[in-house]
Amino acid sequence: MKTHEALPLSRRAFVKSTVAASGGLMLTLALPRADAALNPWTGHAAGTEISAWLTIDPNSQVTIRVAQSEMGEGVFTAMPMLVAEELDCDWSQVKAEYASANRSVRENGVYRRMGTGGSGAVRRSREYLQQAGASARERLKAAAAARWDVDVNTLRTDKGQVFHDASGRSAAYGVLAAEAAAITLAEEPAIRKAGEFKLLGTPLNRLDVPSKVDGSATFGIDVKVPGMVYAAYDACPVWGGALASLDPAPALAVKGVKQVIEIEDGFAVIADSYWQARKGLDALAPNWDLGEHANASSDAMRAEFKSDLDRRGVVAHEEGDAYANLESAETVIEADYDAPYLAHLAMEPVNCTVAIAEDRVDVWTGTQNPESILGAAAEILGRAPETIHVHNCFLGGGFGRRSMPDFARRALAIAKALGPTPVKVLWSREADTRTGHFRPLAALRFKAGFDASGKPVALLNRSATHSILAGFRPEVVQNGLDGSSTEGLENQPYDIAHVSIEHHLKRTPVPVWFWRSVGSSQNGFALEAFIDEMAEAAGQDPLAFRQGLLHKHPAMLNTLNMAAEKASWGRPMAPGSAQGIAIHESFGSICAQVAEVAVTRSGEVRVERVVTAIDCGNTVNPRTIAEQVESSVIYGLSAALWGRSDIENGQVVQQNFDRNRVVKMAEAPAIETHFSLSGGEHWGGIGEPALPPTAPAVVNAIYRITGRRIRALPIAQHDLRWG
Repeated sequence: MKTHEALPLSRRAFVKSTVAASGGLMLTLALPRADAALNPWTGHAAGTEISAWLTIDPNSQVTIRVAQSEMGEGVFTAMPMLVAEELDCDWSQVKAEYASANRSVRENGVYRRMGTGGSGAVRRSREYLQQAGASARERLKAAAAARWDVDVNTLRTDKGQVFHDASGRSAAYGVLAAEAAAITLAEEPAIRKAGEFKLLGTPLNRLDVPSKVDGSATFGIDVKVPGMVYAAYDACPVWGGALASLDPAPALAVKGVKQVIEIEDGFAVIADSYWQARKGLDALAPNWDLGEHANASSDAMRAEFKSDLDRRGVVAHEEGDAYANLESAETVIEADYDAPYLAHLAMEPVNCTVAIAEDRVDVWTGTQNPESILGAAAEILGRAPETIHVHNCFLGGGFGRRSMPDFARRALAIAKALGPTPVKVLWSREADTRTGHFRPLAALRFKAGFDASGKPVALLNRSATHSILAGFRPEVVQNGLDGSSTEGLENQPYDIAHVSIEHHLKRTPVPVWFWRSVGSSQNGFALEAFIDEMAEAAGQDPLAFRQGLLHKHPAMLNTLNMAAEKASWGRPMAPGSAQGIAIHESFGSICAQVAEVAVTRSGEVRVERVVTAIDCGNTVNPRTIAEQVESSVIYGLSAALWGRSDIENGQVVQQNFDRNRVVKMAEAPAIETHFSLSGGEHWGGIGEPALPPTAPAVVNAIYRITGRRIRALPIAQHDLRWG
């Protein structure tokens, strides 16, 4: 590591703070930003800790700690609702704060898995969060029973109070909290099941919204630490390349610039403000060794992927004999599909703030995986994990991007070079895109055979794409198969007697990672678009064709029928307008969509309405579910219409929103969400399942207007003029 200094860095004394009783030092999300800037190491709510999951203050305000990350998906409301359901507290007195990864390390994983992804927050934590609430409730009742010398079974709880109806006595939770905290239950109480809930299933306002409206919410980019400097970072624009040489003088000549640090595959400019650091970075002309991938091209990669489809792949799923029945079929159709690399393009630029002291390290960032960052800090700095404090902040977008610790690793290395001077490292969106990870490129081929009556008898699918898991969990990739690459294909729901799903695992220089809905994003598009092609070959309406093949999946059929009913499928449409339909199951939930699309004769596409029916089993908060459906539709629609990350000369072409358009408010369709709940004890995910059907529903509608099949995304690359 090379360091180039302009002026000596300030060695302002590092402010030491007292560890909170819970052991974690966090930003209080409800604090005004000015207070957070003055004292960033405080923040836990005052009050009595009943368990690691909740505290109760003297006024009966309940603070519930959330181990998952709030990315706008509503976990800061859903997680507290799970606790509050059993606690019987007054919801108006509930607030949330992040749980401490440091405490989880010290207390043998008290917060279980803290990573957020796979639409799994509720599914993974529901039972133990309910248990935390139930345990606290029974301890509060036990405290009241001891105080009043009555049988605990004669007590009831409601809205933050314990009642003894026989004597007319009551006590607020805040009065009983200290006594309850000292009680150990002989056994944990049973938790409520679906059908017994009082709070779950109720549409409630989100707890995080007021702070985001009034500006008090703390995102990673808002963090300020006394004595902090800023760093702007950049790396080689070609993956695998390296910095050959760098003259720091032009940057050091910029006012406010203090140092230029060479680190790993790039460099950072240190300054008094981010703008000064950025100006210093822009003044530099690094000499890059572009390495062996300087001529890499996504066009060449796509061609290679497609060529693999000419040969058999590794079988991911097989029923009957697809090949023999394709040979004997009366009619056979075939189509190739492909989807491009896609960047995450986080709205809040990637950032990380680090402060290193003699006895502790503090890291502030918005992350989906605070434990991985804690581990990275311990490794890079050579510190005991117990001394690392990762303060999670709200995340400003980039579903999947912030589950990687790469940006924090670079910030930690920069901070290590600076010693006790706290530093905030920020990436421009261009730099993040160049050095980030992408949704995989994918190529898919489908072949279907029909008998003389038009009934499908065989389906063959081959796909070629990356393995995300191979890069960090190679042990789960077995026999050339990564389940995240073939999801949505190997579990296709249609009743076709002979099916073969095959896969080619590919490697390219482009780093890939989880993008919202992962493999279902591209696989759902291709499968559901091809199902429409099959319906046409069979001479059937797309809805009726699907209905005839889903009789073995009643929940899926019900969801499909609800979407069609709510959208009035088949109603007359104006010239240049049509409906398209699609359905997909992912992350434990079924989602069906009808898109109403208009295409002008000059080929301009506008999605006017999207009707969604979703079966996620049970619901925590219907309001946040509807919001997640809306978010997924906008996310998926942006990608379907315009999203692409082309690679030319080893570099990403589209590096910001100017060349990666997203749907604007004025362009957004009307979005309706309807619930087709199967209930029982099933709890599905909700952050991702509404994305996969969006693209196929739209392209299926476009075909009905223009007569042009769209088999390659994005839609904008196609000439859709008609008439």
